[in-house]
Amino acid sequence: MSDTQTTRRTVLTAAVALGLPAAGIGTAAAAEGRRGPKIGVLLYDGFSLLDPTGPAEVLSRLPGATVTMIGERRGPVRTDTGATAVVADRAVSEVDRLDVLLVPGAGNRGTGAAMQNPVLLDWIRRVDRHTTWTTSVCTGALILGAAGLLRERATTYWAAAPYLESTFGVRYVPERYVRVGKVITAAGVSAGIDMALFLAGKLAGEDVARAIQLAVEYDPHPPFDSGNAATASPQLKELALRLLAESQQ
Repeated sequence: MSDTQTTRRTVLTAAVALGLPAAGIGTAAAAEGRRGPKIGVLLYDGFSLLDPTGPAEVLSRLPGATVTMIGERRGPVRTDTGATAVVADRAVSEVDRLDVLLVPGAGNRGTGAAMQNPVLLDWIRRVDRHTTWTTSVCTGALILGAAGLLRERATTYWAAAPYLESTFGVRYVPERYVRVGKVITAAGVSAGIDMALFLAGKLAGEDVARAIQLAVEYDPHPPFDSGNAATASPQLKELALRLLAESQQ
């Protein structure tokens, strides 16, 4: 085998490993030919960065899937810290049908504003009429509640649990994700990845979901055993909330 052939094989192998398209295959053309689920992720000012991007990383690996970031208008949408933005490629006015809708959470400012935004709430209700799955991460559950889509039980960020129950009349369940019918709510921030893997199994089968988990090497072994609010001390909870508040604009 010539040096040229060896080099080409090496490059193609690396491209496959990284999920890159082979030479001559345009990404736009590939997207047009996709027949998998159409997944829309709502972005709004002040969202928490991992809430949409963690699930998007998982769901974008589904065969034929299209994941679109959607905002009240097109363009960059700032996170709760203000230091990072994610681009909304479509405006809500341009999207009326989705197979999966995902609503991320945010800090108090972002969540509160979204819960009182009639444009976003009306769009969520309209899209939900045709979805196979309507999902949320973290305090995104409160936005689903404001849209009138929660029933019986749900989960959300641990500090928002009392508000969830008193405002929307649903029972808070302290699990990583909770399914009621076609609505799946995930707990805080990182729990969105767990929810997305569960959803991947429902959309494409358990073998595909397991393969995606391996593909993104999701095998968490955190250095500290402090991620469960049920076992956290009051002092640690207070510090956690203070750090969040200080990091948000």
